Amino acid sequence: MSSHEPGQGWPPPPQGQPQAGPAYGAYGAPPPPSAPPARTPSNRGAWIGATATLVAAVIGVVGTFLVNQDDDDPKAAPASAPTTTSAPTPTADDEPTTDAPADPATPDAEQATDTVQETTEAASPSGPAPGTVRWQGPLVITYVDDKDLDAAPPVVSEINGDNDFAVYPFGDHMLRPDNGAKALVWDGPKAPTYADCAGVVDTLGTSNDIKLKTGLNVCGRTGDGRLVRLTVKKLDGLASETNATFDVAVWNS
Repeated sequence: MSSHEPGQGWPPPPQGQPQAGPAYGAYGAPPPPSAPPARTPSNRGAWIGATATLVAAVIGVVGTFLVNQDDDDPKAAPASAPTTTSAPTPTADDEPTTDAPADPATPDAEQATDTVQETTEAASPSGPAPGTVRWQGPLVITYVDDKDLDAAPPVVSEINGDNDFAVYPFGDHMLRPDNGAKALVWDGPKAPTYADCAGVVDTLGTSNDIKLKTGLNVCGRTGDGRLVRLTVKKLDGLASETNATFDVAVWNS
């Protein structure tokens, strides 16, 4: 392409004015530099914030999982100090989950109670104490009505073998121990006590007839083994109507 001669196709510059550079848009002149594009707001901050939130959530989930794992593992050390809470008030329906170990040196309460009861029963007599009065009072014994002095009060037993003493008219009023009973005359200034009779009746008592008189004291033992004292108060009747009135004391043995 041939170069253009000055003045061809281009108007001459104005006279008397400095020649300026080529006008914008003039043919053949480089276009003016374009202005830098306007910077649009960047989304980097939003992405950074979202990423940080996601990371924090992941860390929270992982931390919770690890704490739960530590709680399930009995060997794991506690992650933090336990929170102090007030103990619930026990109610009547609550039952202890564990029992305190019993002291082998201390007897069980139930066993101790049984031991005390057995000791008390062993120390307590099975019946009335020996020497206590079983029965005492006036008693009439007739020729035809033997008396069982083991009964309280003494009566005529329907079983003849249970009757202990009878009165017979052999010239005088006679007292006869029957059916294993035995007796003796107490030779003393006053009526014998339980101890007095107990000391002699087993060694000196017999089943022989005893001649009666008013004021006489007799120690005896019944067929069942009870000690008795008979003090003659009155003698009446003859033959089949012979009878004697006694003040009688029967003791437990």
